[in-house]
Amino acid sequence: MASELDQWLNQIKEDPLEPDLPMCDPHHHMWDYPDSRYMPVDLVEDMKGHNVVSTVFVECTSEYRTGGPESMKPVGETEFMNRIAEEYCSEESPEIAISAGIVSFADLCLGREVQPVLEAHMAASPEYFRGIRHACSWDASNEVRNSHTKPFEHLYLDKTFRQGLACLEPLNLTFDAWCYHTQILELVDMARTHPGVSIILDHFGGPLGIGPYEGKRDEIFVEWKKNIEELAKCPNVVMKLGGLLMPINGWGYHKRDVPPTSEELATATARYYLHCIEQFGPERCMFESNFPVDRKTASFNVLWNSFKRIAKDFSDSEKADLFHDTAARVYNLKY
Repeated sequence: MASELDQWLNQIKEDPLEPDLPMCDPHHHMWDYPDSRYMPVDLVEDMKGHNVVSTVFVECTSEYRTGGPESMKPVGETEFMNRIAEEYCSEESPEIAISAGIVSFADLCLGREVQPVLEAHMAASPEYFRGIRHACSWDASNEVRNSHTKPFEHLYLDKTFRQGLACLEPLNLTFDAWCYHTQILELVDMARTHPGVSIILDHFGGPLGIGPYEGKRDEIFVEWKKNIEELAKCPNVVMKLGGLLMPINGWGYHKRDVPPTSEELATATARYYLHCIEQFGPERCMFESNFPVDRKTASFNVLWNSFKRIAKDFSDSEKADLFHDTAARVYNLKY
């Protein structure tokens, strides 16, 4: 039986655009809770119609260890996703290599003491583990929810945090950053200080549109645009293009009687995508679904159709980068 969300999303039916274009979805989550479940069968169902060949899982505090040292509990998420990767990335697996890359959490505020945690993640998934995400998204307003990692203000400027970040480089591990638009310049400083760390910025750097930022979209876009230009000067940073439809971004689509079409989404959001692609180049940009979080606003088909509409004037090689090759290269994926 379809859920209320499914019924709402199913009001918009579209044929997949460019259905043969190879795609990697480099940002999705999975969990299995009593009141909420999103597992490979759900992701595969959502992806039908598009030629998704591989995906990257990104941490969401799923299946943490229940015992042992606190610092090691996140390794349970890597163990959980490794079991899924082993099932879906074998030669006998279905067509989509689910979780061909795994990005988990380690508390980089441990500084150099995070080394054993990183090594434990690597041991838990020698073939698929690729890196760490430690979100710093923080805002002073009580109307803006801070990240699940419970960051403090100016986390990415913290000396001990950066000592932990530095541990990633010799292990050849990536770092996914998640911040709000007000914090992008802090990420710029961190990227310049650690040029050997491969950094991926999630969700456009979170341009906020709620609380004190509501009704200021154009004003915030000007600030965001300028800061993205500074970030693009850091050659060790690449950009994930997606995650723009969360409630914090203030579009309000999830409150409507009918969800948006791909054409509507493309028209509303194209300037964010095109500015990042202009500044970073297609070889440093990758489209992402941020599912199932962004599923509250649009189906996978409608969302990726909007991406394909935005990218319609790019060359075949540029589309290859945007939809697959950048993600496969940055995360060192086989697929």
